[in-house]
Amino acid sequence: MSNATWDALTATPLSEVRRRASILNHLAEVEPVTVTGARRLAWNDGGGQSAVWYFAEDSRVLLLTFDHESALNLYAEDDYVLQESFYDGVPDSLVALVRDHPENYESLNLTDSATGRTMHYAGGVFWCDGTRWHVTDALSDHCRSEGLDLFGESGFDYCLAPYRFGQDFTPETVVAHREEDGRYEDDGEKEADLTTIRTVFRRYG
Repeated sequence: MSNATWDALTATPLSEVRRRASILNHLAEVEPVTVTGARRLAWNDGGGQSAVWYFAEDSRVLLLTFDHESALNLYAEDDYVLQESFYDGVPDSLVALVRDHPENYESLNLTDSATGRTMHYAGGVFWCDGTRWHVTDALSDHCRSEGLDLFGESGFDYCLAPYRFGQDFTPETVVAHREEDGRYEDDGEKEADLTTIRTVFRRYG
């Protein structure tokens, strides 16, 4: 499996992954949430795309990505069975972090009509065992059978772009990314944002 963003993520120490996730969670103004045995951090672009991280106390990580305009938007299809299959192979203790929990801005729920159980939707389901990152077999098999670009359609590439894995991650690069997106009306607004972002970076080391 060859993908530049994936290769960069898997080469990044988990401590640095969590630092970047913490900073972007703060900048996206998402409230961090403690669930049983894990800390939830997230990023969203305000338009339906998101990356959600669950950092477990035992150093394992669950990562969910979502692009609402992609072929892997199973919420639009209301396909609980396929969505649940995307979690096959993920340890039960990690799946428990997204099963039968209240939905939130980044993760709405799909409901099993037979049992009433719920599961957070995700176009991409990825997890780390503390050392090595994994893509679930069911997600890979579905994308292969449907001729889908796994990392593109899952939202992985787009949603992880702000984290700049494998690249410099500084207040200046964050501001440059925002400037490319047309975030600022003038240099004064840009400089004020840079000052704020530098404060956030200092907070997270």
